Amino acid sequence: MSRMGDVLAGFHAAWEFESDSVLIRYERGMRTPRLLAALGERRIPLAALAGVTLEPGRRGTVVLRAEPRPGADPLIEAAAGQLEETSDPYRLVLPAEREVLAEYYADELRARLDAPGPAERFLVAAPRAPLSFKAYDAKASFDGRTVRFRWSWTGASSAKWKAGDQSFPVAGLSGVEWRSPEAFEGHLRLLRGTEPPAQADQDPAAVVFGLGYGAVHESLPFAAAVLEAVRSRGTPAVVPAAAVPRRDPADVAERIRHLGELHRAGLVTDEEFSVKKAELLAEL
Repeated sequence: MSRMGDVLAGFHAAWEFESDSVLIRYERGMRTPRLLAALGERRIPLAALAGVTLEPGRRGTVVLRAEPRPGADPLIEAAAGQLEETSDPYRLVLPAEREVLAEYYADELRARLDAPGPAERFLVAAPRAPLSFKAYDAKASFDGRTVRFRWSWTGASSAKWKAGDQSFPVAGLSGVEWRSPEAFEGHLRLLRGTEPPAQADQDPAAVVFGLGYGAVHESLPFAAAVLEAVRSRGTPAVVPAAAVPRRDPADVAERIRHLGELHRAGLVTDEEFSVKKAELLAEL
């Protein structure tokens, strides 16, 4: 390939060409798509690429795009084709006058690619844990071993309140389903090998998105990190109870108050109210 360390800079990103990979650094400016800014930088092994294209873009630009192999990148697998073009982490938009230079690098990359088929394992690293984001009905967190959903009293359904806050060891998961918050019924659902409820707002293994909740640049990297952990199964899944921090007393009081409202509304039985209240008090 060309000299190690050669850099091709475009709008919102720059590609640095190395002997066996391309290091993509994304700008953090106001005009950079938020997902790219959140990713910061990504190292893409050449073994993860199936091809390279160069096409005319809009308003005097050209677009250089690397094509990841199916199954090579957990972020692309989690996105499942739902990303808008401008948020595609494999696109580099350049001024049209740099087309000849871009074609040179495209040819150099093509000459080094020899594995166009599906990858047997992830070759691109997912965003690193710990990660968290706010969905409409919960706060989701992932420490690399366990996914936790902590329900919001303003958004969670009575079914989720009855089920209580959830913890999902990676070892018990079979996959992740991400539906973009920019589409109808956006959500993140943890798959466990059983048929989930039809509606994500009734499924304790799912959190739902809404206006201002579960944004792509927060929820998609989260989904990719969980998916990579599920596929690798490289770490213990269960966190000892003693390692879980104690709850804020004010938070517990607020949750008991909301539980009482559900009870008075007839959405929670006397027994369910007593059991859940005892669980909350035990967290103090």
